[in-house]
Amino acid sequence: MPPRYPIIHATRDLDTSRFLHAEQVDLEFSNGEHRTYERLKGHGLGAVIIVPMLDDETVLLVREYGVGLDRYELGLPKGRLDQDETVEQGADRELKEEVGYGARKLKILHSLSLSPAYMTHMAHVVLAQDLYPERLEGDEPEPLEVVPWKLSDLHTLVARDDVTEGRSIAALFLAREYLAGRFQRT
Repeated sequence: MPPRYPIIHATRDLDTSRFLHAEQVDLEFSNGEHRTYERLKGHGLGAVIIVPMLDDETVLLVREYGVGLDRYELGLPKGRLDQDETVEQGADRELKEEVGYGARKLKILHSLSLSPAYMTHMAHVVLAQDLYPERLEGDEPEPLEVVPWKLSDLHTLVARDDVTEGRSIAALFLAREYLAGRFQRT
């Protein structure tokens, strides 16, 4: 039998920013214990992380500055979903903005959380295939470098010092397993 979820007795907003806001959550667990947790709540509809396959073996990565680590990271294109946009539409838009390709075939593989202990944010992993050149103007402050990489060399990629973003790493493994016929959501 699955565990019973804690009872939320109250939530209070804390400081906010244009990107995230924090709230306190008062919980009562099934054993009667009371705790107050803080969590970050994302604004909007979630995000997409795209695995763009140039061909059956080659994924397209982007090199992008990450202010949190104050360095450039190599990872997958990603972004927030816009209002009234499906996951597939958001993935195709972000792909065109960040990589310069659209996709004729989009498949949602899974959804990933960042840190479920204190964040509500979810990102949908989308496999993009049958790519064609098309660019849309995005919100990036500088052009992103597009780097092709063979999925068969994924072990070398994840050993690099500039590849640390967990969602990108997880999405690449999900896509590799899906394309090899070893991953199906139940």
